[in-house]
Amino acid sequence: MERSGRQIPAHRWRRVQVTEVATPTARVYVDKKHPQVFRAMVAAAEAARGAAADAGLDRRLVELINVRVSQLNGCAYCLDVHTKAALKEGEGVQRLGVLAAWRDAPALFDERERAALALAEATTHPSEEAAQEAAYERARAVLGEEQISAVIWVAIAINAFNRVSILSKHPVRPTR
Repeated sequence: MERSGRQIPAHRWRRVQVTEVATPTARVYVDKKHPQVFRAMVAAAEAARGAAADAGLDRRLVELINVRVSQLNGCAYCLDVHTKAALKEGEGVQRLGVLAAWRDAPALFDERERAALALAEATTHPSEEAAQEAAYERARAVLGEEQISAVIWVAIAINAFNRVSILSKHPVRPTR
């Protein structure tokens, strides 16, 4: 067996294989390495939240979008941050608990929320053109242009933060 360019006899390799534990490579926290870029992202996210507020979308809906997009992307760090933010804004535990299956719980989410969530999902997976068109059509039926734009910007912002946290492997720390 060859490991790292050198021959290791089979009898030694088995012992090494049992005792060696692979450790994950430390990641660069890109937000810390280039803080000026991260500050610009924060400013963009704040502007998106402001656009949502100006368009008449409440902060609870913005946080639902943040949580749903983070679920789709599998970003544990952002899920932790935005679940707490949603609860702080008055969002209910039940709705957060079923958010991943919002389509199957129409009694919990109004038409405007469902349209915004569908549009946020389409923003997260833009290559799914049929879903994107259906989401846009649904959004046009219940949201104005300012609201559609704001939902898309909120989804774009959280998608960017998800990538920063996923690729940096930001840890989720237990709350006490």
